[in-house]
Amino acid sequence: MNISEHVKIVEAIAPQVGAAITGDYISLKKAGHVTVLVHVAQGHADPVAISIEQATAVAGTGSKPLANAVPIYLVADAATSDAWVRQDDDVEYTTSATLKHKLVAFEIDASALDVAGGFDCVCVKTAASNALNVTSAVYLLSDLRYGVGASAIVD
Repeated sequence: MNISEHVKIVEAIAPQVGAAITGDYISLKKAGHVTVLVHVAQGHADPVAISIEQATAVAGTGSKPLANAVPIYLVADAATSDAWVRQDDDVEYTTSATLKHKLVAFEIDASALDVAGGFDCVCVKTAASNALNVTSAVYLLSDLRYGVGASAIVD
């Protein structure tokens, strides 16, 4: 399978250091599932808190935390391992203080959003951390309704 032809890949957070970060919002109107993949190059023992929010539009309208816990996976030391370890389901995750390159994946089905309330968009956020911690993230949309050509960054 060619990932570029079957999965819509959208940048959520360009590599950034330390500050609180709000990633771009994407719409799940055209996808049934999104994996939010966060990479943390932790250069300081200040943990990084990561959360997922939902909104009613890609402008962030009515943004609030996800109400339903979702599966979270972790690679605690991506320099030496590629083994994903299931964490407790939640809407947020905080890394350990260990100085490692970490991968965190949130697995979100569109049905986990407050659909009855009109919520169909998501975004990833990080709380402020040390300037030596570099964070980036991408959205990997699957179960596409209209193929990879349909935009996820518009309502």
